Parts: sequence; structure tokens; C-alpha cells
Amino acid sequence: MTPRPSDRPLGSSGLTTPPLILGGNVFGWTADRSASISVLDAFVAGGGRMVDTADAYSSWVPGHSGGESETVIGDWIAQRGRRDDVVIATKVGFELFGSAGLAPDRIIACAEGSLRRLRTDYIDLYFAHRDDPGTPLDSTLEAFHRLVTSGKVRAIGASNYTAQRLSEALDVSAVHALTPFTVLQPEYNLVERAKFEGPLQNLCVERGVAVVPYFALASGFLTGKYRGKGDTAKGPRAGAAARYLNPKGLGVLKALDDVAAEAKATPAQVALAWLAAQPAIAAPIASATTVPQVEELVGALRLTLTADQLRTLDAASR
Repeated sequence: MTPRPSDRPLGSSGLTTPPLILGGNVFGWTADRSASISVLDAFVAGGGRMVDTADAYSSWVPGHSGGESETVIGDWIAQRGRRDDVVIATKVGFELFGSAGLAPDRIIACAEGSLRRLRTDYIDLYFAHRDDPGTPLDSTLEAFHRLVTSGKVRAIGASNYTAQRLSEALDVSAVHALTPFTVLQPEYNLVERAKFEGPLQNLCVERGVAVVPYFALASGFLTGKYRGKGDTAKGPRAGAAARYLNPKGLGVLKALDDVAAEAKATPAQVALAWLAAQPAIAAPIASATTVPQVEELVGALRLTLTADQLRTLDAASR
């Protein structure tokens, strides 16, 4: 087995992970069960340790109802016969089986469903998948706290929260002595910077919240495989990448190509290494559907960009 890179702390959660997280949104969707298990095996063999999923994955696919990704990961955990050497993150909040939101009873029920599908008795990191303004923050946080004190969840995080709502949630936890959100999962990458940089990133730095961005490769755009209109007809995620086919996006690809050539890496590896170097970032999340893709991703674990290379990418993506 390849030696694992040094683990990084996930804020004050008590969890640690190497500087890359495997996204599980593709499991049971664009990667069937067999391919998914091969990807998971290759990720761990390459030095990876943390896998991110959600109860709603992949409910958007015709014929799916949600829970497909968790089920595949649960099969993998059972098949390998070991649980404590991997970190599993999942989420609650999006629509699943006809209900949505972060009402306390729903959080508890959805956690039990995730535990069954994952075939485990604890979730390492449990995210609020998106904010629920219709439920008081203290009620939501009390439900998460109950899961932590019962041992079913080890740490909690927030996904898709604004700076204001995350700040309010941290304050509520402090006032009521509840388990706080210690990890944030926002959308953030070289072509999507405005949503995170500024107040939200500053808050995470100031309050010690670890950040694990999703869409780290911008739906595959930052791999460099989508460079023209003809490329965006390839695969179910290509349409999302098409919106970056503009002068700014192409300029980012040019900078990635230049840095990749200099660093003897691939554009995807460079894009992930740029993210890992940003303030508050603990580890980016990236998905893969094949073993060669995994091998490319884990190469980013060992890539450190120079200050000049970081400046080149920063300038191209502003």
C-alpha cells in the first residue's frame, strides 16, 4: 500500500483526513456497484481515507429514490471487513422519500436510515446538507447534539450555509452548550470563487471551521477534457461544465496547462493542489468513476505548488 500523506485536522472535530476526499455522488449512478467498489479500493490503496456521500444521492436519476450511494459504500465496508481506518461523511436535509428539511425528528430518522444503508453503527461526520430557515437553529442543533452524545455521530458540519447563518449557528451552539458545526462544505473551485471567498471564508478562518469544498473540479471542467462545444455532449455531467466555456474559463485552463507542464502533473491535480493551498481549506472533494481517474486524483495528495504557480492560477481565475 502506498504510504498515506500526513493527515490534516478537520477543524476542532477531532477527525483528521489526508488532503483529498473522495466524492460518493457518482456511486450507484455513473459508476455501478462493481466500478464503485473498485474506485473505493483504489482510493484507500493510494493513500486516501475519507469518503463523502449523502442520503439523497442519487435521487435525481430516473428510477432512483435516494440512498443508492450510501448502499454501495455500506456494501464496500462490509466486504472489506474494516471500518475504523476510513472516515465516512454523509448528509441530511435534501428531499428523500418525500420529505426534506432539518426538523429534529427528520434528522434522527434520516440518520438511522443512513446508518442502515452504510452498514455501520456510527457516522464520522454528519452534515446539514443545506440550511432550513423554516426550522429554528436551536432545534436543528439539539437533534445533531443528541446524535453525537448517543455515539451515532462523531462530528457535525454544515453544507451550503451563508456566512450569516453559519455564524448564527455557531453562536447558538455556544450559548446552549450544543455540539457545533466544525466543518463547512461549500461550492468552491478555480472558476467558482465568489460564493466562498470573502465573508464566508473569513468566518471559517476566524472561528476555526475546516472547509471541504465540493465541485472541486467544476463538474470535470478543470480536468481539461471540456475545451469546446463538441466536448460538452460527452457524459451526464458535461452540460454543467459547458457554462465555463467562456474567455475566463478558457484562461483558467490555459493557466492550468502551463502550471501542469511545469509541475509535471495533470490539470486536475493542479486544480486540487490550488484548492488545498487556500486559507481554511482542509481537503477538497473530488469524485471518480474509474481506477485510472482515482490514480490521477491521489497524485494530487503529493503535489505542492510554488508561490509563483499559485499566483499564476490566482490571476487567471479572478
